Amino acid sequence: MKKPTGNTRQTAAAAPAKAPAGKPALPETTEGFPWPSSHEIKKESNPFTDRDWRMLIYAWSGLAVRLAIIFTLMFSIYQFLANQEQKRVEQTMSLVELWENKDYQQAQRALKDRLTALNAKYDNLLSANPSPTEEQVFRQRIGIEAMTASGGDMPLADFGENFDRIVYFLNRLSFCVDGDLCSRKVTDAYFRDYAVSFWSYFAGYIDKQRKAGSPT
Repeated sequence: MKKPTGNTRQTAAAAPAKAPAGKPALPETTEGFPWPSSHEIKKESNPFTDRDWRMLIYAWSGLAVRLAIIFTLMFSIYQFLANQEQKRVEQTMSLVELWENKDYQQAQRALKDRLTALNAKYDNLLSANPSPTEEQVFRQRIGIEAMTASGGDMPLADFGENFDRIVYFLNRLSFCVDGDLCSRKVTDAYFRDYAVSFWSYFAGYIDKQRKAGSPT
């Protein structure tokens, strides 16, 4: 028998070419696009321009009620603040009456007489036109000497009582103003000049006493 002729070698079939990668397919959905509403949105009517007189009365009366409520609230706040200020003025005037009683008047005279005598005694130590610093130092030295036995004719123990009485009053006045219990305006009108003058003489002495542990 004859062998079959021809090429017995089989060629491998070429692999099919891959399709080019494209965009991923969108998933299918059953949701549709919303249908536009056939109803138009109605504009709200302005009651102040409505042709119906009943609606006009309702609108303007409502506005009047609101304005009345706002006015009443503002007036109540104003009245409250005015009452608070009146109470502060009354509290301040009670301190003014206390300042004018016999004991405090005596303390003021004792302090004034002692400082007047010391100012006259050391007047030659101060130049005709002293600087604010020189005047401050001079007054503090006068104040320190006033608190010594040689500082005046009144015995130091008696003068010390008058001095403590004035310090107590000024501290009480300061606490009243800082605590918003007294009127600052009325307080300044009555006591500012005196308080400034007093502390200009005795601030140095009181500071030393407090550092030494004295409650003054």
